[in-house]
Amino acid sequence: MHRRTLIAALAAATSLTAPAFAQDMTVGVSWSNFQEERWKTDEAAIRGALDAAGAAYVSTDAQSSSAKQLSDVESLIAQGVDALIILAQDASAIGPAVQAAADEGIPVIAYDRLIEDDRAFYLTFDNVEVGRMQARAVLEAQPTGNYVMIKGSPTDPNADFLRGGQQEVLQEAIDAGDITIVGEAYTDQWLPANAQRNMEQILTAQANEVDAVVASNDGTAGGAVAALTAQGMEGIPVSGQDGDHAALNRIAKGTQTVSVWKDARELGKRAGEIAVELAGGTEMSAVEGAEEWTSPAGTTLWAQFLEPVPVTQDNLSVVTDAGWITVEALCQGVENGPAPCN
Repeated sequence: MHRRTLIAALAAATSLTAPAFAQDMTVGVSWSNFQEERWKTDEAAIRGALDAAGAAYVSTDAQSSSAKQLSDVESLIAQGVDALIILAQDASAIGPAVQAAADEGIPVIAYDRLIEDDRAFYLTFDNVEVGRMQARAVLEAQPTGNYVMIKGSPTDPNADFLRGGQQEVLQEAIDAGDITIVGEAYTDQWLPANAQRNMEQILTAQANEVDAVVASNDGTAGGAVAALTAQGMEGIPVSGQDGDHAALNRIAKGTQTVSVWKDARELGKRAGEIAVELAGGTEMSAVEGAEEWTSPAGTTLWAQFLEPVPVTQDNLSVVTDAGWITVEALCQGVENGPAPCN
């Protein structure tokens, strides 16, 4: 009998509630690259949810290596985890890890990044909508001119979800001849240094004739802003996402236009809760908020999508009111800025 079935049978036989039963439960998390600022927040939220349920937490860091991530998952399975939360480094390479978990009856949550496998529960924010929000904010700030698209990592399906949402919003202005996309590049591993190099090359090729940058996250936005600043071009519209503290500070300063805030505390908390439910034998279809969703590649799976919030100078107080960032950190180096930095 697979472990998950056994747990369900035992739970039913003894009429234990999930939180009480979770005390013998361990949830393993395989991080793709724990060096990125935002994952610390996600981890704290996952831990909080598991602590509340009485479940234990173990984790590994693949350090941006898809090969290491496969051995990491094997290691977590060997440690006897009851559920796996996987932030996939490379969506196309993670398949054997899901298979290994399935062979042991261990449920998998595809965390924030799609895994094309109907045995993985997909938990994320609506990334197509994030892309739309990024493009809307930039288009509102700069309705005409030359646009640059700084995309995410080519191995992360989110990069193309975001790009698709951006295109939906920009298409009408492109068709009307109001804007022209003069440069576009993927950012290997989402690394800001790679985004900066791409932006520098595009600026050189375009003789600095660039009016706006749609960057797909705050790290790539930071790279783009560094390249623009070196050319004395800081202040042209640039988008991002994640609500990174540095990016929110750039918005207060006026060097970034928008960061689509995906409250990682909510995502992490939900992942911990769902992991405990699935480990306790709950079917994916019975998870609260779950919906059947079909990926662009045609895989139908169970998923839950949380709502993102675009943060601009007009609503900066939303992140301080929520306790996401202190006013001091948000407003560092800002004089006579937007509320609450005034």
